[in-house]
Amino acid sequence: MTKTYLITGATSGIGKALVEKLAEDNIVFAGYRSDEKGKELEQISPNIYPFYVDYAKPETVAGAAEYILSKCSKIDTMVNIAGCVVAGPVEKIDINEIRRQFDVNVFGHLEMAQRLIELLENGKIINVSSMASFGVFPFISPYCASKRCLDMFFNSLLVENKRNIKVVSVKPGVIATPLWGKSVKENSKYLDNCGGYEKEMDFVINNARKNEEKGLSAEKVVDVILKADKAKNPKLSYTVGKDAFGASLIAKLPQGLVNRLIKLGLRARIKK
Repeated sequence: MTKTYLITGATSGIGKALVEKLAEDNIVFAGYRSDEKGKELEQISPNIYPFYVDYAKPETVAGAAEYILSKCSKIDTMVNIAGCVVAGPVEKIDINEIRRQFDVNVFGHLEMAQRLIELLENGKIINVSSMASFGVFPFISPYCASKRCLDMFFNSLLVENKRNIKVVSVKPGVIATPLWGKSVKENSKYLDNCGGYEKEMDFVINNARKNEEKGLSAEKVVDVILKADKAKNPKLSYTVGKDAFGASLIAKLPQGLVNRLIKLGLRARIKK
């Protein structure tokens, strides 16, 4: 049976791998930010309907929703993947960058769901969150907070809605995607020449580059998304990778103990 999907962040990493898989037998509305990437999506399959949306530009959400509403009357599954990482010491990050973090990782997804809520009746919303939502990672606090916020808003939607919409949070660990390289470039202002935090920022940069090469494959996350989508009664939350499972366990410890462990671990890794 052919289903209709909506996927944001569809042009690279997890999103692109998922689009390619689903478009074999389904209709897929796929979000892009650049015309070049939109054209690439068109070449994959005639079952793909690319649409422009940039959550860093909130004014684009309404147009994207209007396009989707004009093309279909039902969305079986909405998969929220679009995201970015704002990094750096809390004391130095421009507050507008933190706002951008929440626009992209939270408010854009929330507004899109609100505008398309009638089409989602009896369907699913699958959010690609992160092990960062467990909140145990220094120097990417905006990212951690945004992913926790994403989970909380949509869990509330699950509890409150009267449309039988199921909501799932998929929390990957480190995945080998272009997101890491993009994050280093986008946060260069705070990662380079960061007075008082030079060693820490060197560690953040090197770790991001290592993650882009040595993380789990995007297909591992795609497999879990497909599993959740297929399930009649999916779990509320899925972790992907041993590191994500470990983070979920650590998050259950007293916060003071967690903080001490993080500080000790960070010092040890920086010394290397």
